[in-house]
Amino acid sequence: MTSYVEGSPVKALIVEDSAVEIMVLSAMLRRFHCEITIAKNGKEAVQMFLEGKKFDIIFCDKDMPVMSGPEAIEKIRTLGEIHVKIVGVSTDNAQEEFMRVGADEFLPKPMELDVVGAIIQEVIKKKNNDTV
Repeated sequence: MTSYVEGSPVKALIVEDSAVEIMVLSAMLRRFHCEITIAKNGKEAVQMFLEGKKFDIIFCDKDMPVMSGPEAIEKIRTLGEIHVKIVGVSTDNAQEEFMRVGADEFLPKPMELDVVGAIIQEVIKKKNNDTV
């Protein structure tokens, strides 16, 4: 799989409280030349959207202090953010919970590079189609 990406970088938000998980996912996303922003909990992520920040994709953990991933996703969708791709991420089988609140996809931890890469490629394709 190629790690070269044409056009503007994908703006990715990682919502995660584990430093190790942040490091692993950041390394994966850097291979695809993503522009990475980190939120340590759901409340920080929601605040970024309230401040007008825009992202192409969000990778959101489930269990975090202050505000959980599903709570954050629900609030982000309520703010009208329907175009950002949201991927719920968890060690437990939380796919149904994530999808119910508005996530587009679910990935079990540990995430695999080829799966993350395929999702990033989808986002790039959509971005390129939106700008044509």
